[in-house]
Amino acid sequence: MKAQSKQVSQVKKVEKIVSPPPRHWVGDGFNVHGFFPHGPLTGDRMSPFFLLDYNALTNFPPREEPFGVGPHPHRGFETVTIAYKGKVEHHDSRGGGGIIGEGDVQWMTAGSGLLHKEFHEQESNREGGPFQMVQLWVNLPAKDKMADPKYQAITNAEMGRVELPLGGNVEIIAGEFGGVKGPATTFTPVHLYNLKPKAGERIELNLPAGYTTAVLAIEGSARINGETVLPLNHLALFDREGEDITVEAIEDGVFLLMSGEPLNEPIAQYGPFLMNTQAEIAEAIGDYRQGRFGYLE
Repeated sequence: MKAQSKQVSQVKKVEKIVSPPPRHWVGDGFNVHGFFPHGPLTGDRMSPFFLLDYNALTNFPPREEPFGVGPHPHRGFETVTIAYKGKVEHHDSRGGGGIIGEGDVQWMTAGSGLLHKEFHEQESNREGGPFQMVQLWVNLPAKDKMADPKYQAITNAEMGRVELPLGGNVEIIAGEFGGVKGPATTFTPVHLYNLKPKAGERIELNLPAGYTTAVLAIEGSARINGETVLPLNHLALFDREGEDITVEAIEDGVFLLMSGEPLNEPIAQYGPFLMNTQAEIAEAIGDYRQGRFGYLE
């Protein structure tokens, strides 16, 4: 009887390198590249992620009136805001709020719904200067879409961290890398890391086959799987098949890795509402118009 051979994991190949789409404004405070779902990638293909807005490094002028976006509703998903440069101040209709400091993350579960507003933090707004951030929408499964809203405020110091041989590191926001877990709790399996290698440093990643996986170049450029170059401000999308990825920094860099299990559920979206059916969208609009999301100045 032949002994069963150990299954060898396969390389997760690069499906495409996506150039940053033309910028658009969200309010007057966030000048973003919308990689999906309204860019070249769809919400279905990127599940469980639905939207990726990236405010590439921008210098804002000093101003007394805060840059930002006023009150708007959310229902049916989570927003993950990562501040790389500058600070973001936020408030909601349930009395929540706070400041997302440089290097920190705010993981907001909109769930059943709330009103929310986001602005550049007051002091940094008056001073002006560099601003760089990501907002990622993570879809909620049908059974959790009406979960109670909540926040996870994650400081940079609270993130899991794995040091690399040449002085770089990996910050783990959610999921696990190298036996170290990130602090964020998620409704479905999600891995979210900041890869911060030094020039020439190589990071080996093993992620489940079948997961949606992408890497965004926040700073610097990298060579993926020893061959494909990922330039600054571009996104690498990977095939769902395969498990192994290598990221080698061409210069010191910061790369946001997102990987998650697809939901495989219907998607119905209208503006800031992300549900499973058009009837649920109509219900969300009705609840919003009737004031059931609360009040926010």
